[in-house]
Amino acid sequence: MPVEKRTPIPVEEAVKKIVQQTKTWGTENVAITDCDQRILAENLIATNDVPPFNRSPYDGFAIFSDDTNGASENKPIKLLVLETIGAGQVAQQKVKSGTAVRIMTGAQIPVGADAVIMLELVKETTENGQPYIEIKRKVKKNDNISFQGEDTTEGELLAEKGTVISPGIVALLATFGYHSVSVFKKPVVGILSTGTELLDVHEELVPGKIRNSNAYMAAAQVKAMGAKVKLYQHREDDFESLYESITAILNESDLVITTGGVSVGDYDYLPAIYKKLGAAVLFNKIAMRPGSVTTVASYKGKWLFGLSGNPSACFVGCELFVRPVILGGMNDKKPHCTLYKATLGADFSKANPFTRFVRASLSIGLDENVVIPAGLDKSSSVSSLLAANALIVLPGGTRGWEKGSQVGVLSWDGEGSEWPWDSPLFSKSSAIKTAEKLR
Repeated sequence: MPVEKRTPIPVEEAVKKIVQQTKTWGTENVAITDCDQRILAENLIATNDVPPFNRSPYDGFAIFSDDTNGASENKPIKLLVLETIGAGQVAQQKVKSGTAVRIMTGAQIPVGADAVIMLELVKETTENGQPYIEIKRKVKKNDNISFQGEDTTEGELLAEKGTVISPGIVALLATFGYHSVSVFKKPVVGILSTGTELLDVHEELVPGKIRNSNAYMAAAQVKAMGAKVKLYQHREDDFESLYESITAILNESDLVITTGGVSVGDYDYLPAIYKKLGAAVLFNKIAMRPGSVTTVASYKGKWLFGLSGNPSACFVGCELFVRPVILGGMNDKKPHCTLYKATLGADFSKANPFTRFVRASLSIGLDENVVIPAGLDKSSSVSSLLAANALIVLPGGTRGWEKGSQVGVLSWDGEGSEWPWDSPLFSKSSAIKTAEKLR
């Protein structure tokens, strides 16, 4: 059988093809207790003023401020205490000149009162069995009052559709009576590793075999992106068996990730399976290392991601190509890895005929960010993923990089990026300028 000729496309073009076909996964209502880290599918609007009434921010006494005109150490004024109210209670009596109401934090300001003096600033006395307070200073009108609507007014936009629900947003949901909220659905991602050489995680090693790490790794990645996962038993390199498995997984998933079987070897059956399915292939070769054979196709509104069987290449493909589909489908405004500018903390001597993504450890600093390659830079390497929290992006056509160079970095930690691929840090011209500065 002749080897299929594939034409590589730039990474940013591959990502753009994906983004252009990404659609939302739909919406659903979930309880406030289950909405953490979900993405709002509707604007969050204030349903009432906060505070909903004028309230006291301190324990103290609600008074009529004009009563304190002329009050001093030598000439304190006395006010009759009418009653005491706590948070959630409403005063039964109106504050008039010469009177006060003892008030606790959070309680509604009584009618007639226009200020609150803190408890520790008064002297409490009793005359003829009646409670009084003495005040020895001037209290201004509106002192120590939290006014209705000063925090939020009814109808105010609190959070826009597409916002990730944080603990702060959960607090807002409760404050404004949202016992349930509309969120974007999580896609169901079916994951299948292929390869006759694979063993499951509980099986003992035997000659010629390796344990299946890719499926568990990819499952952890897409869970971190917010998706639901269905893990399937790995399959040997057999066309009919793989075809039946992928057909079945498509019926149960929104997106299918396969690892291995996408190259042009004798046992790489995924391209033929896509053809038999009638799937539309967006691309099957990318000008990148690792993961150049990454293949993406669509079939009846479902996604098919054929990732490399090499662990590091599989990892990179998942972060670059699967991430924007999962997060973009949940209307995340920043579905791509976070872009950083960083200083290379060690030499990287490999030539880069294509754009290279180097697993790396990124340290964020106040004055500069520093990034260092993490371990062995081979697509088959697993250990390089241990310390990695980012990918150094080295433009194609460069001949290695020296310590101190300024490089672009993509990290799966952080708030994400709207579209990082226009960064000049990823261009060959930027690399040339950096090299000139180092001379």
